[in-house]
Amino acid sequence: MRIRLALLILAVSSLLSAKEPGWSGLAEVNPPPASDTDRPIALVGATLMDGGGGPVITDSTVIVRRGRISAVGKRGDVAIPSNAERIDAAGRFLLPGMFDAHFHTHDKRRLDSLLSAGFTSLRDPGRPLPVYLDDFLHLRRPLPRAFLTGPHFDQEPHAHPHNAVDLQTGDQVREKVDELVAGGASAIKIYYRLPLDLIRAACERADHHGVPVTAHLELIRADAAIRAGLDGIEHTTSVGTVLASEADAREFEQAVAAENGARDEGRYRLWSRIDLENNPKVNTFIELMLERGVYLVPTLRPFEPVGDKVTEESLAGFEKIQRFTRMAFEAGVPVLSSSHGPTPEGNWREFELLVDAGFTPKEALEAAMLPAARFFGVAERLGSIEVGKAADLALLDADPTADIKNVRKVARVMLNGVWLK
Repeated sequence: MRIRLALLILAVSSLLSAKEPGWSGLAEVNPPPASDTDRPIALVGATLMDGGGGPVITDSTVIVRRGRISAVGKRGDVAIPSNAERIDAAGRFLLPGMFDAHFHTHDKRRLDSLLSAGFTSLRDPGRPLPVYLDDFLHLRRPLPRAFLTGPHFDQEPHAHPHNAVDLQTGDQVREKVDELVAGGASAIKIYYRLPLDLIRAACERADHHGVPVTAHLELIRADAAIRAGLDGIEHTTSVGTVLASEADAREFEQAVAAENGARDEGRYRLWSRIDLENNPKVNTFIELMLERGVYLVPTLRPFEPVGDKVTEESLAGFEKIQRFTRMAFEAGVPVLSSSHGPTPEGNWREFELLVDAGFTPKEALEAAMLPAARFFGVAERLGSIEVGKAADLALLDADPTADIKNVRKVARVMLNGVWLK
């Protein structure tokens, strides 16, 4: 009860003093072309969710001109140009193009399926830049806006050698940040074997460039990494050692330090033992996240116990991972949605798991909208249906705020004012 009351106080405080990101104006490596016609498009009659936390608007009108939203509001309040291409969207539901905040793939078809499901932007945290620049972005077809980090900043033994760069000194870290930002990275990704002093060096150099740093953590405590300048946490599992007893945290860290694979079952064991209800560490850590404006990308789906992973311990651990995600969100921590790989099935399941954790369907959907755009540094032009923003839109055949499964029912997708075929 005391934990819940303290979180409520934190939530009220966060509304009064929410920390704005220290970065903006960032860019994708593949900006899509806008419509080359002056003829506007009028979407009339849809129920509209703006993506920025506003109320749902029934019987809306949205005007798109040359790739931008030029008007939005209730039907009757918005003048429809006489030469507009009029789209009757009555009975349908209109969303802003969604973000996948943690995406990985080797399969070009995954990019197509992501876009056709209404996810118009992605961040791949950890793949080498040439994977996109050479293998994907030359494709002559519409693709989601790709925001990249480049490889993990890590030390050996790497869990994922092909996606990691080994860094031993502050100078190496600073040079790599410079190189990646110059090559198109709009964020930097830390992996769990990088020491704290090098995390600090990466954060300082990234801050110099105006880009955020996000991290997957197992061996470095998340509170220490945040104090070193970290802007984002990938995976709720990354914060387990901060919330656990010191004995349980050290047991987990020693096992993972010796063998990367110890993470797999060790995460569930660690979380199953964490007390979330009578644990002052919970409030202290969430308060630190709020104070420093840290974003959380929980990636619940890849840690959901399925098949032979289902044990009493894994189910108990996963339930607490979900519960902490909800507690952080209730307190005001921005929580973002992702697929962590398979698209769009992974995106859809992540929404469902957020709802299972206690999010409303609208809250779960918004985790892929304006809060994500803020973390990506593009909120001035993406993430919500507002005048002046790029027309990245998804038109659905059913209301996903009534049933989150309806997010699957995509009728049409618009990217930068152009309908996808």
